[in-house]
Amino acid sequence: MNFASVFDVPCIFFCRNNGYAISTSVKDQYRGDGVAARGPAYGIVTIRVDGNDLFAVYNATKAARQIAVKESRPVLIEAMTYRLGHHSTSDDSTAYRSIDEMNSWEKEDNPIKRLRKYMENKGWWDSQRDEKAHADAQKHVMDCFHNAEQKKRARPQSMFDDIYDKLPNHLVRQRQEMVDHVKMYKKEYPLDLYEKAF
Repeated sequence: MNFASVFDVPCIFFCRNNGYAISTSVKDQYRGDGVAARGPAYGIVTIRVDGNDLFAVYNATKAARQIAVKESRPVLIEAMTYRLGHHSTSDDSTAYRSIDEMNSWEKEDNPIKRLRKYMENKGWWDSQRDEKAHADAQKHVMDCFHNAEQKKRARPQSMFDDIYDKLPNHLVRQRQEMVDHVKMYKKEYPLDLYEKAF
């Protein structure tokens, strides 16, 4: 942010503050109530917004863009929200936060439920449309999933592509070790599922 501020870079820093850095609560990370205070310290215009309010986020982003473009300077947006799910598939967030806390956010401040309620109050949405949208979306996802399953997977060696202009020796060795391993244990690897495997 300092670099952007010093050189008047017209960019937007969008911080989605979900209350946790992996498993550490913001209360245990720093004094204060968020990262918005860091913007003015760098001379950056800062906007804090309710990250669970679609329209507030849209308007904040629109305002930030106008500042960045018209004034040719950086803007920081801190969207205050909450991560309902685990950080990753290997994370069990109940180890560092209570189920009651998660349920409270899900019930009281879920952005999708808030938007749905707003749209229902305006007469733009109802349960029939909602059920149809869910069914259509599920069908679309499953169709895409089925189509993807019919395609060949990328060559295993492709994990080494497009990383370096010239692959370092240790990665050349690792690539060859992978090829040798797969050839040695080919019964364990269904290579017919891949594009030209080796």
